[in-house]
Amino acid sequence: MSYITSDQLAKRPGARELAQIATPEHEAVVDSELMEATLTGADRSTWSIEEIEVADEALGTIEDAMADAKSVIDGFLARRGYLPLNPVPPIVTTWARAILRYMLHKDRIGDSKDDPIVRDYNDAMRLLQLTADGKFSLGADDPIQTEGADLDVQFLSDGRVFGRGCV
Repeated sequence: MSYITSDQLAKRPGARELAQIATPEHEAVVDSELMEATLTGADRSTWSIEEIEVADEALGTIEDAMADAKSVIDGFLARRGYLPLNPVPPIVTTWARAILRYMLHKDRIGDSKDDPIVRDYNDAMRLLQLTADGKFSLGADDPIQTEGADLDVQFLSDGRVFGRGCV
């Protein structure tokens, strides 16, 4: 189980970005509509077999990055006993998206200081470390924070010390 689905990736960062960064270098960039259809499992019969093969290869690259992102996240969450996550908290999906995008953009050239992809990746890594250290919660779905929440509270006291029968 991955922490992010290809349907979620089709919405954000979107099929166009994924096609640009995941298409094999020796091929023309996959058409964004074909990439979206590939990500969402929609009908691809209007494209040629060759175009579909390239889109499938791009999807394979994306799926590899999804698996790598999951491994990174699991490495941090395992330290706190969070695994397996069911359901997956939304913050974990956000981290998976940030890590996946960073991995797919690994060959990017430019100033990383102002790059939102690098910023999101660094934020995800920082929050994962805080989570592993027990200083950040996964939110309402946090399995560690909600453990024991359904236990009954009981109050016990000693017997009466004073009463009408005491003289």
